[in-house]
Amino acid sequence: MTDEAADPPVEAAAEPAEPADPDEPAGPVALGVVRTPTGHAGVDAHLARLADADHLAADGHVEVYEDVHQGLREALTALDAPPVPGPYENRS
Repeated sequence: MTDEAADPPVEAAAEPAEPADPDEPAGPVALGVVRTPTGHAGVDAHLARLADADHLAADGHVEVYEDVHQGLREALTALDAPPVPGPYENRS
């Protein structure tokens, strides 16, 4: 018995499709990153905003990332805020 029969054949990689005009830069391509819901509506809304970057050129990503980062920081800061007393909880 030889080792050649035990090894599966290696398939050649498919060549990527060429752009219509090789002089034109390729447009933005979605990365296909899966965003798992967290169960917190505010956080999920900010994470969903990341999808906006999929359709922008690289120089437009910064604005989206900064917006999402600021929103997530605000959501975390809100977790540290003391609870606001209700109308009947003021015992003065």
